[in-house]
Amino acid sequence: MQSLERGLAVIRAFGAAHPAMTLSEVAREAGLSRASARRFLHTLVELGYVATDGRNFTLRPRALELGYAYLSGLTLPEVAQPHLEALSEHVGESTSVAVLDDADVVYVARVATHRIMNAAIRVGTRFPAHATSMGRVILAGLDDPAREDFLSRAELLPLTPRTLTTPHALRAELARVREQGHALVDQELEEGLRSLAVPIRDAEGGVVAAVNVSAPVRRGDVEAFVTEILPPLRRAAAEIEADLRRVP
Repeated sequence: MQSLERGLAVIRAFGAAHPAMTLSEVAREAGLSRASARRFLHTLVELGYVATDGRNFTLRPRALELGYAYLSGLTLPEVAQPHLEALSEHVGESTSVAVLDDADVVYVARVATHRIMNAAIRVGTRFPAHATSMGRVILAGLDDPAREDFLSRAELLPLTPRTLTTPHALRAELARVREQGHALVDQELEEGLRSLAVPIRDAEGGVVAAVNVSAPVRRGDVEAFVTEILPPLRRAAAEIEADLRRVP
C-alpha cells in the first residue's frame, strides 16, 4: 500500500504548474527522496504513464486512464455541460463545474471563452480549494467536523499576496460564504482573475459540487461583477440541480 501511495504521489506531482520536471523537482513535489522518486519514475516510464528525454519527465496521455473511469461514471459533467454553455454565452465569460477532492477542487466540466490564467484549465485540472471560489462554496457546505478537519490539515499556501492563508481568516470567510450562498474570490488564485461561485446541491440539500464564472478584473469593479453575474449563475445551478434529480 505504501508503494501504491508513493507512486500516485509521483503522478499527482505533475500538473498545470509543473508539466515537466527533473528528478529532483519530482522528488520535492512528491515529498520523496531522490532514490525513491527515481525508482517510481522508471517504473511509470516502463508502464507508459510517464515519458522522459533523459533529464525531464512528463506525463503521457495514458495517465488519463487513471481518472477516466471516475469521470466517465459521473452524470454531473454530462448534465452540467449544456447549462455551462448557455451560461457562458449569456455572460460572455468562462464557466466551470468542480468537485472537492481532499484539499483540491477538480474541474469536471468547463466552457472557456478565452485564456484568463497563466495555466490552461481543462477537465481534470486541480487547484487548492482554499484559494478558489468553487472550493470555498463546497467547503462552506461541509458539516462542522469535516470543515475543521480540512482547516487543520490543509496547507494554505499564498498563491498571490491576496490569498487567505490562515485557518482563522478562512474559517471566517467560509462562514460568510455559507450565510450568503455564494463565494467571490478576487485575485487570490491568480493576479488579474476574479471568480464567483454558487453550490450545486443534491436532492437532500447537500453540497456536491460548485459552478462558477471567471473573468478578468478589467471587466469592471467587484460590485458590478457580482450584481451582473450572480442571478444567471444561480439560475444555472438550479437548472443543473433539477436535471440531476431527473437522472434515474
